[in-house]
Order: sequence, then C-alpha cells, then structure tokens
Amino acid sequence: MAGILAWFWNERFWLPHNVTWADLKNTEEATFPQAEDLYLAFPLAFCMLMVRLIFERFVAKPCAIALNIQANGPQIAQPNAILEKVFTAITKHPDEKRLEGLSKQLDWDVRSIQRWFRQRRNQEKPSTLKRFCESMWKFSYGLYIFTYGIRYLKKTPWLWNTKHCWYNYPYQPLTPDLHYYYILELSFYWSLMFSQFTDIKRKDFGVMFLHHLVAILLITFSYVNNMARVGTLILCLHDSADALLEAAKMANYAKFQKICDLLFVMFAMVFITTRLGVFPLWVLNTTLFESWEIVGPYPSWWVFNLLLLVIQGLNCFWSYLIVKIACKAISKGKVSKDDRSDIESSSDEEDSEPPGKNSHTATTTNGTSGTNGYLLTGACAMDD
Repeated sequence: MAGILAWFWNERFWLPHNVTWADLKNTEEATFPQAEDLYLAFPLAFCMLMVRLIFERFVAKPCAIALNIQANGPQIAQPNAILEKVFTAITKHPDEKRLEGLSKQLDWDVRSIQRWFRQRRNQEKPSTLKRFCESMWKFSYGLYIFTYGIRYLKKTPWLWNTKHCWYNYPYQPLTPDLHYYYILELSFYWSLMFSQFTDIKRKDFGVMFLHHLVAILLITFSYVNNMARVGTLILCLHDSADALLEAAKMANYAKFQKICDLLFVMFAMVFITTRLGVFPLWVLNTTLFESWEIVGPYPSWWVFNLLLLVIQGLNCFWSYLIVKIACKAISKGKVSKDDRSDIESSSDEEDSEPPGKNSHTATTTNGTSGTNGYLLTGACAMDD
C-alpha cells in the first residue's frame, strides 16, 4: 500500500520540476492546498443532499403549489395483467409483431395497445411538481454560487490579467474564501453524482454522468497541484448560465410561456458566448499558452488540459442541441417534439388520427404548440 501511494503521489507527475510536496506544506506564514482537505467534500455532499430534501419539501413545494403546479402525473393506464406482465418482464417498447399478437390475444386494436404502453411508460415519469422542485433547488444553488464567485473574483488580480494565475506558481497561498469556494463546488458535484440515480432521468444521462465526473476530476486536480486560481475562473464561467436554464424550466412548469421563452433565449446567448467564445479564448489560452510560457509543462499539466478539452467537447455538444432547438423553433413555426423530451405524447387526439395523417403542429408536454411551445420543451429538456 505504501508503494502504491508513493507511486500515485509522485512529485514528478503532480508538480513542476524542482518542486516537492515538502515545499507546499502549511507554515505559519502561508497555507497551501492539501489533498486531505478534499475529504471534507464527502460529509458536506451528504449535508447538501439533506438540505436539498428540506428545501424541496418546505420551500420549493409551497412555491409550486402557489403557482398552481399540481402533483398529478400523466394519465394512468387501465389495469391489465397481460400487458403489465409484458411491460415489466419483457419489453416496454413492443415491436409490430408483438403488438399484433397482443391484439389478437386481448381482442384490442393495435392503437389501443400502443396507447396503453405509452401511458404506462409515462406513469414512471416524475410529476411536474417534482420537476419544479428539482429545478428550483438547482436555480437557488446556481444563483448563489455564481454570485459568490463574481464577488470573490472581482477582488483578485487574475480576473483582470490571467497571467497572475501562473506568477509565483505553485507557491500561491490558499485563502479562506478560495478554500470555501472550491470545497462547496466539489461538494455540490459529489451530491449530483449521488443524486443523479434518483433524479429525473433524461436521454443524455451518460453525457451528464461524464460531465459530473470530469468536473470532479478537474476540481480535484487543480486543487491538489494548486491550480486553484485558474480553477476559480473555470468554475465561475461555467456557473454563469445555470441559473437562467433552471429559471426557464420553472417558468415552463408554471406555464409562463413568454417568460420561459425570454429566459431560454437569454440562457442560449450566455451559454454559447461563454462556452464557445470566452472559455477557449480566455481560459484555454491561459492554461495552454500562458502557463507554458511562465511555468512550462509537466505530466499533470497535460492531464489537466486534456480534461479541459473534454469539457470543451461537451460544451460544443450542448451548444449544438441549443442551436438545434432554436432553429426548429423559428423554422416556419412548424416544430417537432424535442429528441430529449422526458414525456411521450399520449393525447387521445393524437391516437384518434387516421394512419398516415400528420398534425400541423406538434403538442409539447405542457399542451402548448408552435414556436413558443418548442422553446418551452427545449428549455425543459436541456440540462447542464
């Protein structure tokens, strides 16, 4: 075990040339980041989960009820033992051959069976009330941490000149404000890692899991090798659009259509500007080029920048989804259901249409249609 730890904490991997862990031990004159500080994130992540439960129960839920958001879920499929057995034991998406077999067995028409399976799948989806509470929690945290980050960074020299991220590196002291910022962010991402298995499931679950994992690795890496200055820039930049997204979702659930559309447009502008413009031109420029010039590369430097490039790849993926939503929304006012929508349409009107007949406007999960309705669905589906 001692050999494994010695290999893992090899100074030549983590630190620049001629720097040792002994050089970064805390003294009376200065405090530096220590790897053991990060253990604090685990109990804090658990506390954050408890705070979230209390917040959703006693703050978010009353707000939702005041906005007339009900806990009612989708329409309940009528009880049927045969279809329930197929649904739970065989498949939730029966193919045409199985549908025809069930139709003969039950003496139901195929469309009725398709409707039953659609309603049954939707029964497992969370209610609008649950969605609202989750978004309000993320909105509250996102607004707080972004505000804190701005207030902290405006007092630092590296916000105005990113070369200060590397001057005197790695002998940059750890301040209480920076320590609080880092540990709180790390705790939040750990809480998301734990809660994402019980939170609302979306089709990009794998991408979000990768995002949370890379975020934790980046925070950990930059803290251990004292790249915390540039880390604060990355954290604040990526927090900038989160509150707008969650606010748009809440407006969607409350059926405030125009407010939702406005917030989604604001979110899209901030997201694309910061992730595809500011991040590569400002942050990646300093981590790749300014740090190379002032400090020089070393093994963990390469890993850190590789993780940043993975984050940038995810930024491009989500920006593509946002642009796709916007383009469909403004295309002749004729839009289709979002690929990442959480609830399948199960309206009787849709099921009663003759085969081959297409409606002119697609109905979204909250009953709206047209351009605005698609923006609502898009805002609901997007998640960072």
